[in-house]
Amino acid sequence: MFSCDQYLIPESLDQALQMLARAPTGSRLLAGATDTLPWARQGRGGDLSGDAHIAWVIDISRIAELKGYSIDAGRVRIGALLVLQEFLEAPALREHLPVMPYCAIWFADDQIRRQATLIGNLVNASPAADGTPPMLALDARLEIARLEEASVVRRSVALEDFVSGPGRTSLQPGEIVTAVECDSAAGYGGAFEKVGQRRSLVISTVCAACCVKASAERGLFEDVRLALGGIGPVPVRLREVEDFLRGKPIKLELIAEAASLPTDRVASRTRREYRREVIRGFIERALVDALADCGIHIEQTAKETAHG
Repeated sequence: MFSCDQYLIPESLDQALQMLARAPTGSRLLAGATDTLPWARQGRGGDLSGDAHIAWVIDISRIAELKGYSIDAGRVRIGALLVLQEFLEAPALREHLPVMPYCAIWFADDQIRRQATLIGNLVNASPAADGTPPMLALDARLEIARLEEASVVRRSVALEDFVSGPGRTSLQPGEIVTAVECDSAAGYGGAFEKVGQRRSLVISTVCAACCVKASAERGLFEDVRLALGGIGPVPVRLREVEDFLRGKPIKLELIAEAASLPTDRVASRTRREYRREVIRGFIERALVDALADCGIHIEQTAKETAHG
């Protein structure tokens, strides 16, 4: 049996923070709740072979200010309750975050995507979390709320600094992540690569997120955003690859050279050589696919450049 002493459903952020401040040790904050049983099975919520018990469950799914998204001044703000399915269905999100539909389609299955939240995926801080590399690549920052002298106070922290290790973040007791804000990538092409033990409901062994802005007329990479998950204790931004490609001509041989740059970033305890080979192929394919997503087909471009 999976049980709790109290199941609380706050109607406002202030109410949720007050409940969280009073909650006994062992309480659980829920948004989409898709990871609750895995969380318990990993030993963090009890042993499900017997009885798993949580003191209080605080379900924040009815808090209106945590829902939806907004786009302003080149930044996209995503509320804590926005589910992964929205990246497949909302035209504005598809336009401004072109990498996220490719990420979302790989995420679990239809039922889970309609319940699982992006921010829940970020807060879980899995080294292989699908949502973290795309957000890292787009300079994401998390908005975090807490109570201070009975008032709601917010702070902002870069996602790169928020995740500190497997399951570890800079989130403090009594705090709630209310939103994530990232760069708009309107006009970019997006791509997402992922490999695991099976095709369906797969947990990543390695995943890669890519956004590319390119000039077909000039045949140049104008901007490149790349990040990887599953190669070490935390997902990583590949700034050395971005810097290498930015402003350079779009050529297959240059892409292949760039794809070899981060292989020494693999810091996993297992299957290191496998991961090195995977990330080389993933980066190359992600760059080619992201270019195609913004209308530039690399084979044709390479031939034109060779004859130009």
